[in-house]
Amino acid sequence: MARPLVSSAQALTQAHGALTKEQRDRLTPTQVLDALARGNERFRSGAMVSRDYRAQQRASAAAQFPACVTLGCVDSRVPSEVIFDVGIGDMFSARIAGNVVNDDLLGSLEFACAVAGAKVIVLLGHTACGAVKGAIDDVEMGNLTGLLARIKPAITATTFSGTASSKDAAYVDAVARTNVLLGLDAIRRRSPLLADLEKKQTILIVGGMYDLSTGALEFLNEGVPQGAAMVR
Repeated sequence: MARPLVSSAQALTQAHGALTKEQRDRLTPTQVLDALARGNERFRSGAMVSRDYRAQQRASAAAQFPACVTLGCVDSRVPSEVIFDVGIGDMFSARIAGNVVNDDLLGSLEFACAVAGAKVIVLLGHTACGAVKGAIDDVEMGNLTGLLARIKPAITATTFSGTASSKDAAYVDAVARTNVLLGLDAIRRRSPLLADLEKKQTILIVGGMYDLSTGALEFLNEGVPQGAAMVR
């Protein structure tokens, strides 16, 4: 059975079908980003799309054509598909504690965009991040030690007038924000492939800070703070 035609503006709000290649390819990166912003607005207002996930699962079983990819934290309170109100097949979602950028995740982002055709990368941090707190406190525990070390450049790069402590919520959030900005720099610097796609305007690479208290998402696309240490 042929799938019903859906306009570009409605492509990420389908209740039953899955995003098709034709629908995804008609979307510009800016339209995808706008759709994500509107999805977060629906999430915050309690007006989320009522989706038939089984129908979407069946519709996407043969092929997938996601419009975007998120790289977020493993925190259970920040499920990307939910806070952006998208369905099955709409979004690639990678997760790692502290939303750090490493070679394997860069490879995943390159696959999502250069191979599968996703048009937006969102590097997604959040408030009250436990991984950021662990980095601030110099936690050492098995393989977690090396992961937290990737967040520590954000501590050095953060300018803060209050108490530099993991018990100060504002400081933790400031470091988390810097961590996102440094991560954006790392994506562009360490992946010439993605940087070239962005330069050609084939994709957008943006950051995001999600507020656990309000459910609001702030998009970031700023340069690396002055004096920031380079992410290794």
